[in-house]
Amino acid sequence: MPVAEQLERLRRWRELTSRARVPARGTGTCPVGHRASIMMMDLGQVRVTAPEFPWARFVRTRGMIQRSDPQMLELGLVVSGSVEVQQARDTASLGPGDLGLWDSSRPFEAMALGANGPVRMVIAGLPRRAVPVSERALRGLVARGLPSHTGVGAVLGGVLHGLVEQAATLPGSQVGRLGAAVVDLASAFLAGLAGTEGLSSATTRQTVLLSEVRSFIQQRLGEPQLSPTVIAEAHHISVRSLHLLFQRDHESVGAFIREQRLRRCRADLADPLLDALSAGEIGARWGFTAPAVFSRAFKARYGLPPGEYRRRRPSP
Repeated sequence: MPVAEQLERLRRWRELTSRARVPARGTGTCPVGHRASIMMMDLGQVRVTAPEFPWARFVRTRGMIQRSDPQMLELGLVVSGSVEVQQARDTASLGPGDLGLWDSSRPFEAMALGANGPVRMVIAGLPRRAVPVSERALRGLVARGLPSHTGVGAVLGGVLHGLVEQAATLPGSQVGRLGAAVVDLASAFLAGLAGTEGLSSATTRQTVLLSEVRSFIQQRLGEPQLSPTVIAEAHHISVRSLHLLFQRDHESVGAFIREQRLRRCRADLADPLLDALSAGEIGARWGFTAPAVFSRAFKARYGLPPGEYRRRRPSP
């Protein structure tokens, strides 16, 4: 294979891995006759990826964490090949059928190698806030081989593998529920290993549901019709239950939506590349249909009308 083609394939591989998982610097090769690919599934708040490659090395540094930390736990199932993960002075050597855990908020290094074929994995990216296990307990689980051939680990591994096998047939209307089921099962698995089996399953479900709802809202901030009714229907709960869910964190649904929209508007107003858009157009991008309403809400939150905020923006 020409060198130029090899470099282009490596570039495409790095681009795919950077979009599919926690940002890390990846290296690897794809010899003639071999291929590298990644399948991605968004299940509400959970992203499931299924990479396949001859070999690869991933490094996540402190600098990368400072630039971008999605605060994710990655739970990986090795389908074929071998994977070695190093994090927090611990090392896990994983083979087919093994589960391992690593944390986006701390540096890690992973080396994957296929002996008699490609490395295949299934990786579930779990929002840290959705897993009700203490930081101290999680530190004892990262970069360790986790029991995966019996009990809850075996069930979890089967679910992850089944999601990939059945990806083409999964109905879009069920992806949110599937994501919630993955988080709930993974939380039960990790809590059990951490010795926190007594955690209320109702509490776990409420935590997962709230995280899923917030993710749903973030993805639809630009839709003016976004409302408690729309959100509740999408998650098969009543509007009253939705309000009670947010009251646990002493906030309201409407206030959360408004705050997230205003944050997006402020970021756009601070971006010189968007100067061609008026303040009203930026407000409309994020769901404010009336410019006057947007202006009042922005001034109440940040102390200046949108136009004035933009004019006072520091020069790049």
